Amino acid sequence: MNTPWLLGYPVWNLDMFGGGFWIAFMAVIHVFIAHFAVGGGLFVVLTEMKSYRENSADMLAYTRKHARFFLLLTVVLGSITGVGIWFVISVLNPTATATLIHYFFFGWATEWLFFLAEIVVIFLYYYTFEKIDRRHHLQLGWLYFIFGWLSLFVINGIVAFMLTPGEWLTTRDFWDGIFNPTFWPSTAFRTAMAFMLAGLFGFVTTLSVKNPDLRETLIRYCAKWLLIPLGLVLAAGAWYIAALPEAQKIMILERSPETLRYLRIFLWISPFIFVIGVLLALRTPLMVKRGLAAVLVLIGLAYMGSFEWVREAGRRPYIVRGYTYSNSVRAADAAAIQEAGVLKSARWVDNREVTEENTMAAGQELFRLLCSACHSVGGPMNDILDRTEKFTVFGMDAMLNGMGKINTYMPPFMGNRDERRALATYIVQGLHGKSEAKASASTVESEPVKLPAFDEKEDDYILLAWSGKGMHCISDSDAYFSFSFPGNDLFAQLIRRGASPEKVTDGVTLTYRIQEGFQAPARQVEFWKYSKSLTGKEVPENTGLTGNQLSGDMKPDPEKGIFTARAVPVVPYPDDGEFQPYPLATIQARDTEGNLLVETRITAPVSTEMNCKLCHGGQWRVADRAGLSARTAEDILTVHDRMNRTRLKERAEDGNPVRCQECHGGEPEHLNLSAAVHGFHANYLTDRWAEACAACHPGNPEGVTHAYRGIHKQVGIDCISCHGALEDLALSLLTAEKAAGKASADRLMAHLKPRVVESVDKVKPRQPWINQPDCLNCHIDFQMPEVIETFNNWTPSEAALYRNRTGDAGVMCAGCHGITHALYPATNPLDEDRDNIPPMQYQGAPYPMGADKNCKVCHTVDMEFEMHHPNSLRMFRNTR
Repeated sequence: MNTPWLLGYPVWNLDMFGGGFWIAFMAVIHVFIAHFAVGGGLFVVLTEMKSYRENSADMLAYTRKHARFFLLLTVVLGSITGVGIWFVISVLNPTATATLIHYFFFGWATEWLFFLAEIVVIFLYYYTFEKIDRRHHLQLGWLYFIFGWLSLFVINGIVAFMLTPGEWLTTRDFWDGIFNPTFWPSTAFRTAMAFMLAGLFGFVTTLSVKNPDLRETLIRYCAKWLLIPLGLVLAAGAWYIAALPEAQKIMILERSPETLRYLRIFLWISPFIFVIGVLLALRTPLMVKRGLAAVLVLIGLAYMGSFEWVREAGRRPYIVRGYTYSNSVRAADAAAIQEAGVLKSARWVDNREVTEENTMAAGQELFRLLCSACHSVGGPMNDILDRTEKFTVFGMDAMLNGMGKINTYMPPFMGNRDERRALATYIVQGLHGKSEAKASASTVESEPVKLPAFDEKEDDYILLAWSGKGMHCISDSDAYFSFSFPGNDLFAQLIRRGASPEKVTDGVTLTYRIQEGFQAPARQVEFWKYSKSLTGKEVPENTGLTGNQLSGDMKPDPEKGIFTARAVPVVPYPDDGEFQPYPLATIQARDTEGNLLVETRITAPVSTEMNCKLCHGGQWRVADRAGLSARTAEDILTVHDRMNRTRLKERAEDGNPVRCQECHGGEPEHLNLSAAVHGFHANYLTDRWAEACAACHPGNPEGVTHAYRGIHKQVGIDCISCHGALEDLALSLLTAEKAAGKASADRLMAHLKPRVVESVDKVKPRQPWINQPDCLNCHIDFQMPEVIETFNNWTPSEAALYRNRTGDAGVMCAGCHGITHALYPATNPLDEDRDNIPPMQYQGAPYPMGADKNCKVCHTVDMEFEMHHPNSLRMFRNTR
């Protein structure tokens, strides 16, 4: 690789004391003393003048003693910590340090001259006490203060530049960098803070004065120095916030998980400082005053530290805003590093690429290069172990993938996909010591399906039946939140067989009954109690939101010629506590006298196998196979609260669980739930194709449910063919929300790039559950597809959806072809033909009703013309 290296400096690896600990330790102490050095200089000279005005030899003697304390603290400890800062930043973040020296060399040189002048003058001031005339001695005091404040003036410009470089990013002009957007409010803030600290340290020396009258006089004098500037500090702080560019303001007040905590500390400390200052000014016992003064020094240190922490955090994800990321990568180099790879761009590494053999070692080097600047390992500062304990390797990989996109307080991951995986593996397996066994397909035991009886020669009826969805996914974390309740929709069509078959809805009763053992009343009660709280209606125990129970009558719809049972409360947990996502429903048709005309069985597919635990921690809730555990649900709410400033976890813990649709149900200010969920997660699951779908939906090949199990799966068509990649799907939903004026759509779209169309402007907006891929996009005129490509060509309305559509004779498409994602012939993971019961019952084969020219199943005679749709009189292509 040609030099210069894009990552050219070695990393000082500190593990436990990494993550900026030494910078924070040195900087807070130094800044605390440095501000005192400025304000204390004015305090000393004005106190000397006060002693002359009041002709007080005792006050003058106090001034000299305070000057000695001042000299020792500021010159000795201040100088040591100042040098310490330079050492620490040069080895922990050499790239940013080099930037500051390179572009502000003459600024630093000027400041160092001012600092040298401070040291010379403070020594002259102290050692010439009562040895030269008053006028010249006071001139030395004023010179010290002026040099001290000018030093603050210059350093403030450089420090403020790191937060708000302003025009410098374009011009690289020294003066644009110094006089940046927050220079003046920051100068005012730091000057007021310096005066306040002068009063604070004045208490420390005043309390050693033996003359009680003079002591009380000086204490009240110091109180003025503390309390009057306190108001100026708060006013300048408000000015500071107002002067911030919008990006930094949002980072400090909304995005960063750190700043609000320290901002609250800063604001809460302010009244404590005021109260302690007032108490010190009152006549209280000396021991009490000394205790209060000690507390005040500690509070002052916390006050200064909280401000500096907020300012530092406001730069995130940069160390120099817009120029150098916090991991020392220059923003201008980020794209080149991502293209080449971090390891190939770094000079001081042993591994140049990730292989199966060096994954852990390469991951460790990547951690040092990209993470150690901000994160310690088991230490007090930004401990990586605390922040990543919940992740699997997949989840950690996703977290790295999403960095710098939605929450911009961390830099984007700079490496390639192999490096991202290596870093995730090192953090999860190397640092946490977790082991992840190679996954294998899971199975559940189930009795073979017994087909209901049917005699082609004797029986007068066939009963077509199907569930409304190929898989009804429910959330079973209702103590915390819910976005989907148990509630399968069951459909049926009764056909009277004959040369001219008839759809029958009059004079018959259709009933349904869910397989024995899936009632699980104890489990369902928690669902239904929550349902009541959402609807405000009394819902009978063991019933769904429509009042249907696990068995009952189906409602006829003569206009459509079908029967329905809506929201049947099926859960995938039989009485034995196992997980079984394919309970059977028996559908029967009887005449008015109760005689059985025909019966069939179908699956009522329902699953809780949503793998949120990959990223949110916890384990499966039921039988180590499915369900959201309490820990997983808690973390989901915790993340939502942190990223959106909500209090959902607290609300759930108070017994008022969250229904996601309360906010994400079509309200003008919020994204609809599908857009919010897919749009958010697409930023973390890019470049994964169908793997991204299976991470959340119950279609994981190593799982139990295998929700996608129909003929399309068998011939090699995956989710992407119809729905696009996750990025495409999310963009189609977000584009519609953006057009509806929802600003948050832009935030989720900003880093998404479509994968099956050329650009974002080519993505057609759609509404969830209404605008979906259409079968006839590929099966043009019901013919064999020439191209498997249907993304972006949506159904125009809900009525046009496959599950709501009929053929030319009014028979529902799903009645003959099966349900979405489980089209005949489906292969069920429990037993092969569990989803194919109706065609197996009536035809002895798992293919669509009437396949292979078997029209006699309904018509009782062979047909010579295509009654239901074109191309139906042919042999079925995709045989097993």
